[in-house]
Amino acid sequence: MNGNGNPTEPVETPEGPPEGAATELEALRREADEQRDLHLRAVAELDNFRKRSAREIDLARKFGAERLALAILPVRDSLEAGLAATEKAGQAALLEGQQATLRLLDEALRANGVQEIDPRGQAFDPNRHEALSMVAADAPPNTVVEVVQKGYELNDRLLRAAKVLVARGEGP
Repeated sequence: MNGNGNPTEPVETPEGPPEGAATELEALRREADEQRDLHLRAVAELDNFRKRSAREIDLARKFGAERLALAILPVRDSLEAGLAATEKAGQAALLEGQQATLRLLDEALRANGVQEIDPRGQAFDPNRHEALSMVAADAPPNTVVEVVQKGYELNDRLLRAAKVLVARGEGP
């Protein structure tokens, strides 16, 4: 008898888990693993998306002024040529005004990441220089001896190649 006054009957206990439970448990574990894997992939993909977006935003900030800079460079070239002509003519007040304007323009370009390429005396680099002609000169072969038009970079990216004259090598 048990504590309630009822006779005790033997209870049969199964020898193992119910039929099919092990298979079902294994299937549930596989599904849980798949879901965990999908979750981890989604988290990684989101993280990669955030990083990629941040890089793209950074590039847009760095190079967003590229079109403007390209439009301003011919103006700068013209102003510089006018300065050279005015200097020869000896008109001091006009020269002073043009110099001040050129300084302001150069400061604005520099503040926005635009740097001048002046390769005079350097080895010719076809990635940054455009050779207009090869000339006889007292310089090592393939050395830039004259800059016809300055080149410019925007945050280390080439905007416009420098147009140059290059020393010719010795020979017939």
